[in-house]
Amino acid sequence: MAATDPGRTSVLWFGKQDVVEAGGRAATVCALTLGWRASGMKGNREEVGMFEPVAPGVGRLGVLFVNVFALGEPGRPWLLVDAGLAGSAGLVRRAVAGRFGAGARPEGILLTHGHFDHVGAAHDLAEGWDVPIFAHPLEAPYLTGRSDYPPRDPTMGGAMAQMSRLMPDHGYDFGDRVRELPADGGLPGLSGWRWLHTPGHTPGHVSLYHGADGVLLAADAFATMNLDSWSAYLTRERELSRPSPPFTSDWGNAQESIEKLAELEPGVVVAGHGLAMTGENVAYRLREFTASFTPPRRGRYVASPPVAAEDGVEELPLPVPDPYAVGAGSLAGAFVVWLILVALARRRRR
Repeated sequence: MAATDPGRTSVLWFGKQDVVEAGGRAATVCALTLGWRASGMKGNREEVGMFEPVAPGVGRLGVLFVNVFALGEPGRPWLLVDAGLAGSAGLVRRAVAGRFGAGARPEGILLTHGHFDHVGAAHDLAEGWDVPIFAHPLEAPYLTGRSDYPPRDPTMGGAMAQMSRLMPDHGYDFGDRVRELPADGGLPGLSGWRWLHTPGHTPGHVSLYHGADGVLLAADAFATMNLDSWSAYLTRERELSRPSPPFTSDWGNAQESIEKLAELEPGVVVAGHGLAMTGENVAYRLREFTASFTPPRRGRYVASPPVAAEDGVEELPLPVPDPYAVGAGSLAGAFVVWLILVALARRRRR
């Protein structure tokens, strides 16, 4: 299964050419980005275009519905964790300059996994900074052109599932910039952090943990917002929730990974989607979430995950009937347009 060349296709976005999936999916990703950029305001307790401090040495940058993280202190080695949506390279660079100073560059870009919303600006940033891209060996096939991801599965319903019909699910080819994460579990240039293999959402998905401060960066092992709820994309209410259903291919591994993370009993939890959660009850809430975790009731991969190996996907379960197919694309598109209109209205009020 050949992966998509990141330089193959492009769409017009704010007068620039930015690489995304062609066709209707590109239009939707572009429209979502337009809505986010149009807001130009503070909202949901975060400021657009700046890393929000969430713990010592941890900054979070919101790029619409996904997070990018900076690990490390100014004046010391640091890492960028994930790279947001296509077209967000300029935003990330400005946020980096604001946190680390003009001309700062990381030890590398660590990808927790390779889905489109986590790697969109990785190519541009890695080339501009001339730095490596670190990932788990089992994620490498999807980052070096050897395999596409399993097709997304929108059949379980819910907001993200419906929107996923217009989102890409291909792999990428970042060539020889891709490096394996250190085998000892550490992070390049950073002390005190370790990576944990947390498969399920993808085969090589990793989460990050700083034991001294009890900080867990769960990435997409789970979310801190309800990705199935349409309203959550505006309210950003903090809630522990299962990983993005249409892009999670192995629910058994996903549950085991969440249980593994809960055993850490963290005091600060940040994830790829949603706001940070802190406080004395965070570990308790994570244990409660783990105890009550259930996979979707229906879906292509719920009963039978894909077979994947070192070179990527080898075998897929058959597609299942889609009870939500009729009108689902129009519903997702209408929601995207609604997000844009809300963002523009807020900007005018400002």
